[in-house]
Amino acid sequence: MTTEVSRHWDGVYGSRAFDEVSWYQSLPERSLRHIEDAVANRDAAIIDAGGGASTLVDHLLDAGFNDVTVLDISGRALQQARHRLGTRADAVNWVVADVRTFRPDREFSIWHDRAVLHFLIDADERARYVEALQRALLPGAMLVLSTFGPDGPLKCSGLPICRYDVDRLKELLGSCFELQDHEFEDHETPAGAKQQFLYTRWVRKE
Repeated sequence: MTTEVSRHWDGVYGSRAFDEVSWYQSLPERSLRHIEDAVANRDAAIIDAGGGASTLVDHLLDAGFNDVTVLDISGRALQQARHRLGTRADAVNWVVADVRTFRPDREFSIWHDRAVLHFLIDADERARYVEALQRALLPGAMLVLSTFGPDGPLKCSGLPICRYDVDRLKELLGSCFELQDHEFEDHETPAGAKQQFLYTRWVRKE
């Protein structure tokens, strides 16, 4: 399954520039704001799960964060990001891995995801995702999680997705995470289409 999925995403990133994919944002304003609201310490360890070729890492470095990990199942996506960053890419920890089987060897202060959870359509995949969160985030750490909202698309990049509202995320994450904030965004794709995203911020409880 991992090989099949990685081939799919390598194909997506191999056929389009990083700024042509539907989820592209030149300035990921909401993600940045939620991260900066969650932690002021620029030494905080941040992981961007499913970060791919997103520009979030560029802006995190610009903001002074110095412990940034970008994880994605597509090595090609990470190559695009590294190429864009040039020598600044050396300041980032790049991890090619499937989040469903990811076993972090350290803890993080912030887990950010705008690209993974809504593609996990099987209950077992979602359960493994939550297990990865629990391994990676100690009590007091923050989860900045964005998914397609209840009025979002039914497919993305040819794959079916799961749409979420706050109640569905609460049910999935369980008692280990407490909601801090949420908001909706009507994201405009490079092709001019509108996609509803739900942004949420959670704290890992004891």
